Amino acid sequence: MVIGGYQHLRSMWEKGEIKEILKKRLIEWRKQHVVERIERPTRLDRARILGYRAKKGFVLARIRVRKGGRRRPKPRRGRKPSKAGMVRFTPGKSLRWIAEEKAQRKFPNLEVLNSYYVAEDGMFKWFECVLVDPSRPEIAKDPKINWILNQRKRVFRGLTAAGKKARGSK
Repeated sequence: MVIGGYQHLRSMWEKGEIKEILKKRLIEWRKQHVVERIERPTRLDRARILGYRAKKGFVLARIRVRKGGRRRPKPRRGRKPSKAGMVRFTPGKSLRWIAEEKAQRKFPNLEVLNSYYVAEDGMFKWFECVLVDPSRPEIAKDPKINWILNQRKRVFRGLTAAGKKARGSK
């Protein structure tokens, strides 16, 4: 049986055949900004599943998020170290949701459609975010995506897939 191009891409990612290419890319990505606009998706199969189309009005961004729990500043006055409130604080949302929020803050005129995992190293995780420009006529005419015209800042209200998952809904 012959598999299609997108299935082949997905199987390469699942088997880990892209690791050597990713190692070289991560060296470049570490030097880039936290939110970097990109021309093409790194994982085309995943981006298209989540709603990305290669036409005007769709924007992609790669976001770098620091791994680990939430960090808090050290209190200035004296207290017992165990009561200082610095350790075991975790945010109530996933790193993917945090990445989507960073993308929304960087591009306030766009709406976050969805996001997906790309890579990670010892310190950072990278996600790619699919954003839509609701002011474009191409988006308004497309019946598959024009529902997003009525939504504003949906990522901050937990209406993306990552937000819904963190809120406890499917």
